[in-house]
Amino acid sequence: MTIDERFKTIRQHIEDATKSARRDSNSVTLLAVSKAQEINKIEQAYQLGQKAFGESYLSEALPKIEALSHSDIDWHFIGPIQSNKTKDIAENFDWVQSVDRIKIARRLNEQRPTKLGKLNVLVQVDLFEESTKQGCQLKDLDELLDFVVQQPNLHLRGLMAIPPRQSNTQQQLDQFSQIALVFENVKKTYPEVDVLSMGMSDDMTSAIAAGSNMVRIGSALFGERPANWKSKLK
Repeated sequence: MTIDERFKTIRQHIEDATKSARRDSNSVTLLAVSKAQEINKIEQAYQLGQKAFGESYLSEALPKIEALSHSDIDWHFIGPIQSNKTKDIAENFDWVQSVDRIKIARRLNEQRPTKLGKLNVLVQVDLFEESTKQGCQLKDLDELLDFVVQQPNLHLRGLMAIPPRQSNTQQQLDQFSQIALVFENVKKTYPEVDVLSMGMSDDMTSAIAAGSNMVRIGSALFGERPANWKSKLK
């Protein structure tokens, strides 16, 4: 399939999922996860109207951002954040979806150039306390959210989550519903919060049913990543 065909298929999938959930199809944003994908594929998706792209690895992302600087792409950093990477993230991305601790939020705020405006921040939450996943645990969430909203160069926009993979639709829905409940409680304290990023190719229907308004789709849009792509990362 071409990217054009894949893009139409995904948009239809989102439309069907929102219809089933009795929601407006425009209420869900597609984030195209472009890690390990070539610049020409990103440009093809952009020409089809896709504006939001997600990257997980800084060394791979920066050349893409430079090559596509003529566009009005919104670049989202969605990977784990090391302290020594925050400066480049703060200077080159429009969004960061994986803020999970105060130390990282502080550094992003300090290193965000004022001329770029506020950096949009999603706090990554880990309700299920997976040792292999990044994320702020529920007991630490209020403190982190309160810190982010006080930073002059950060704009708290919402939450991001990557729950454990489940093949059972009901289990998917149960997990996403727990995250959505946390999101609704966060909105009571911070009414300006408006983004809940959860759901990927194999579970986006359940995520949308639970209330997600941003889904992260990679290979289903661009095609499979090269088998050796991670070996090329620094």
